[in-house]
Amino acid sequence: MTALARTESGLGVWFRRRRGLLGVIAALVLFPFVISFVVDGAGIAAVLNNDQGNARFLQGLAIEVFILALYAISYDLILGVTGLLSFGHAMFFAVGAYSFGIALKEFELAWPLALLVVLVAALLQAGLFALVLPRVKGITFALVTLGFASVFWIVIQSSDLADYAGAEIGLQGVRPPVWFLDTTNERFAFYLVTIAILFGVYVAYTRIIDSPVGKVLHATRENEDRALMLGYNTFWFKFLALGIASITAALAGSLYAMHQPIVTPSVAGLGFTVTALLIILIGGVGTISGAIIGAAVFRLLQYYLEKWFGGTSDLLIGIAYIAIVLYLPFGIVGTWRARSLRIKAGRDRLLGVFGGGQETPPPAEE
Repeated sequence: MTALARTESGLGVWFRRRRGLLGVIAALVLFPFVISFVVDGAGIAAVLNNDQGNARFLQGLAIEVFILALYAISYDLILGVTGLLSFGHAMFFAVGAYSFGIALKEFELAWPLALLVVLVAALLQAGLFALVLPRVKGITFALVTLGFASVFWIVIQSSDLADYAGAEIGLQGVRPPVWFLDTTNERFAFYLVTIAILFGVYVAYTRIIDSPVGKVLHATRENEDRALMLGYNTFWFKFLALGIASITAALAGSLYAMHQPIVTPSVAGLGFTVTALLIILIGGVGTISGAIIGAAVFRLLQYYLEKWFGGTSDLLIGIAYIAIVLYLPFGIVGTWRARSLRIKAGRDRLLGVFGGGQETPPPAEE
């Protein structure tokens, strides 16, 4: 077999394995045009020209979902895959949003340099969290990370940084450095950028989880002492997970600074970490893809219940979360995976009975 044939075969396998993902991406790219045609009664030009209408509004709502999903994926790597309970994950997101916005607004850096600043800041905060890894575990680690995030939340609201971070009012007036990051005038371009980043990160995360590194991260979550006994230095693997998650969350924060007119200190608070936790609980802890579905459910529930029911929406959102936890204990994706195995086993048994073959035994109860 020639090298060209092997390459074509490899590409064919990759496309077959990713056909579902590619279909979702294609549907999301076409979504604004469908809304423009069907709902607004306009056409392709209305989307490309950024005309007012339902297509433009729903693009903005979808961008918020994509940013939340990117943020939640990073938290799922720490909690769902590695088993590190962190109450300070919002700090990763806020550092990205503030550092990118300040670098553009106050220091007038070019956007690649501003992203480099975000990268350095993300690695530094991951290192800060990693300092306590050898000393604390479990809920103690969670409380220490909450302390770090609380200090950051206080610092960005201080009067000493008011000229840069805007104190309790927040950072505002950040101008887009390039046309494809201009969510106001080039929303469809920004929409495509967020799609590309989200699904690029998703593919990278799935590759990491399926790699030997991912197996060690899973082993660390299940039984760290046994992983240590097998010769793995779990500290470095946890530090790697923190670094990757910090970069991802900081990237989500940078997109947030471009999309929202103001970055408030609330994105650094405990409540925003709880938002990431709720999203992955809705979608499925440790599934990665559940973070994307959970972000969509979370943001759409939040928006439409507030729109339809106003002040009582918080109560209804709480009831919806309770129902999801009760009836989907492993999250949407996790529960579907668990039940799909039973469905497949039942189908195989039926085929064995009616096909005259040997019946497949039912799965053993755990």
